[in-house]
Amino acid sequence: MKIRSPIVSVLGHVDHGKTTLLDFVRGSAIAQKEAGGITQHIGATEIPMEVIENICGDFIKKLDIKDKMPGLFFIDTPGHEAFTTLRKRGGALADLAIMMVDVTEGFKPQTFEALNILKMYKTPFIVAANKIDKIYGWQVHEDSTFMESYKKQASSVQEKLDTSIYQLVGILHDEGFESERFDRVQNFAKQVSIIPISAKTGEGIAELLTMLMGLAQQYLQEQLQIETDSPAKGTVLEIKEETGLGVTLDVVIYDGILRKNDVIALTITDDVITTRIRSLLKPRPLEEIRESKKRFRKVEEVVAAAGVKIVAPNTENVISGSPLRVAKSDFEGVREEILKEIESIKIDTHDMGIMVKADTLGSLEALVNMLKEMEIPIRTADIGDISRRDVINASIVKKEDPLHGVIIAFNVKLLPSAAEELKNSEVKLFSADVIYKLTEDYEEWLKEAEERKREKYLEAIIRPAKIRIIPKLVFRYSKPAIAGIEVLGGTVKKDYSLMREDGSMVGKVESMQDKGDNLKSASKGQKVAMAIKEALFGRDFDEGETLYVNIPEKHYKILESELKSKLSEEELDILQEIQDIKRKETPSWGIY
Repeated sequence: MKIRSPIVSVLGHVDHGKTTLLDFVRGSAIAQKEAGGITQHIGATEIPMEVIENICGDFIKKLDIKDKMPGLFFIDTPGHEAFTTLRKRGGALADLAIMMVDVTEGFKPQTFEALNILKMYKTPFIVAANKIDKIYGWQVHEDSTFMESYKKQASSVQEKLDTSIYQLVGILHDEGFESERFDRVQNFAKQVSIIPISAKTGEGIAELLTMLMGLAQQYLQEQLQIETDSPAKGTVLEIKEETGLGVTLDVVIYDGILRKNDVIALTITDDVITTRIRSLLKPRPLEEIRESKKRFRKVEEVVAAAGVKIVAPNTENVISGSPLRVAKSDFEGVREEILKEIESIKIDTHDMGIMVKADTLGSLEALVNMLKEMEIPIRTADIGDISRRDVINASIVKKEDPLHGVIIAFNVKLLPSAAEELKNSEVKLFSADVIYKLTEDYEEWLKEAEERKREKYLEAIIRPAKIRIIPKLVFRYSKPAIAGIEVLGGTVKKDYSLMREDGSMVGKVESMQDKGDNLKSASKGQKVAMAIKEALFGRDFDEGETLYVNIPEKHYKILESELKSKLSEEELDILQEIQDIKRKETPSWGIY
């Protein structure tokens, strides 16, 4: 058995310093080449033990690790991607994580998202409170340890930093984590360490790397043991077209050995395929897997943990974030294992629920888990761009269940035919590249939709009103009876039932007119012509008589419990009169 390097993922909000941190450690300049300074692709870097020793100096010597661990294997996750792409069966690909937080800005949406995902995968992590050099008054001491630099700061600057750190401690506590500045941690198994650093000046990097090595040494010994001669297991990070090479796969191998000419099993949209490795390209230590191919060297084999570029035929439709397995003799067994893993994440039911689309297996898993936690029913969850069929299926749900006829899409495109279909449908599409934002937007919309539904429901509640039949203005005696009326109080609407003062039924308001215009409602003071369905003048009502709106008992209870504050004094008086009429016949009417 051999101990491999711990796989470390660096997470955090856009521009909080993830790439700058790795840059400092690597001594390369990738951050400056990135579009807009934000990482655009997933990368992986081996940091040998010698480099870590050079940076950490005496700090690292306190830990007995040189002979046990070859170094650290960093994965640089783009700030606008969840590290969920980097997954393996049963959890995260990363053994450890660094959560980058700009100490001057604190937690941002993607910080919370990263924290939720770390929580979901139960990944041990430390917090790098970055950009201490931006604190007003901070005196920079390049490449020094945090403790050395901190002691040289003015007390007012120390106070500012301490305040920022305790704000982080407070937020982490609210999110369910106990934490403390690393030098004050009493129990590393129970408390998250916060290490103040500057990725730009190098201050605090020694403590950061030492804490990582210490955590790995103490808690991951078993997890890091690998069989160097067993078939490789890995995760596909990216599928890329490379000049002179064609389609290549960027892969992280976390267990076993991968050799040139191995037959590997890979996942496409709805199946598992095999292909033979033509070439393995491995970055040299301290070089990034996505840098110029001239810096890669051809190798015959790689042993975990390793970032490797694979050249193999028929790989253009492989799914990012999906498993890679070496398939020697037992392809069917390997195929079944991979399909089971994918089916455990995908969802396809005939029940009502929302539709979920994501770009990778890991982001789909994270999104599905978050929606399940919110108790939102899911009809289908799948990988890939939004198709016309997706919109049609969501439309079918919309007809039966308006609140769940929606599509929630993470980091995927809307195909042109789907966009056209969407225009002509009532389906609501939520699309974003931050999972946290997607779930938040959907929750907000759901709340508003529920509110609208509630308002519509309350609008349908029959409110109190009374009318008077104007003498000498009866135009028709029956079928329907038509008479001139005056509204004495409240608002009377079309289809309201009317009753007399003794509680007997008169009929239903069929229509109302004023000067030839049809009205849906009439309010206090209005005089209109009213057609009353099923009523006969002289039997059901007379000239000069006062009639009341007949309020059903269920509606009365809602008026009393939920809408009383929205009724005018006059309406409340009429409601009391209606209650008195009803209780003459049924004393318990309207009583809970």
